[in-house]
Amino acid sequence: MKKSLILFLALIFLTQSLAFSNIFTFKAGLFIPRAQSDLWTTEFENMSFSKTNYTTTNFSFAYEYFLTREVSVVLGIDSYSKNKVGSYVDYVGIVLVDGDFAFPNDYMEDFFPTHIFNISITPIQLSLKLTPMGRTGKFIPYVGGGVGLYLWNVRLNGDLVDFDDVWVYVPDDIDIYPITTVDAWESNRISFGYHAFGGIMVPFTKRMTFEVEFKYNRAQGELKEAFEGFEPFDLSAYQISLGMNYWF
Repeated sequence: MKKSLILFLALIFLTQSLAFSNIFTFKAGLFIPRAQSDLWTTEFENMSFSKTNYTTTNFSFAYEYFLTREVSVVLGIDSYSKNKVGSYVDYVGIVLVDGDFAFPNDYMEDFFPTHIFNISITPIQLSLKLTPMGRTGKFIPYVGGGVGLYLWNVRLNGDLVDFDDVWVYVPDDIDIYPITTVDAWESNRISFGYHAFGGIMVPFTKRMTFEVEFKYNRAQGELKEAFEGFEPFDLSAYQISLGMNYWF
């Protein structure tokens, strides 16, 4: 509900400011999560997916209002969502009388324990942008930065191996671990963050330019009951994008 309300208010603001905006921008590019908190690390260490599997294309929109010839204010909305199914790389599932357990993968499996790890992040960002050479010329370089609200969700759904609960398989004297079915959510969460960016615009008509941009987002979100015991979740990311600008 909070996420929907904030997006609705942001869209109202964008619509109302359209008549006064100088540039409308659409961008497409790569969203590359930094993925340096312990929940990310635990998933990559144990599952068949990796950090590179969470790099994906994303799209963004922005309105820009010029305060002076060199300075402008930008309000933008980005989107990121990635859903991956993975299996435990070193373990197989075996059904015993006491339940399902994870055995080393050199045993004959009854099943492969798998789960989904889903991440979605929607930054709503307010930026100050500087074009030091102005808005004319064959190339228009720019830099900027600002703050934002990050709307995010994390979900883990499927088989979970509990490595904190060690059992011993007596016939072979090895450690085994119980497997449970979970559906853990951190949904409709909101965090505060900041960002910095730089790029260059290249005019190709009187009112339109191409742009290439690199942006770094920095944010983290507190994990609560669903992922109790984990440190704040890393929402930071690198973005490389190509865009098209329409100048009003």
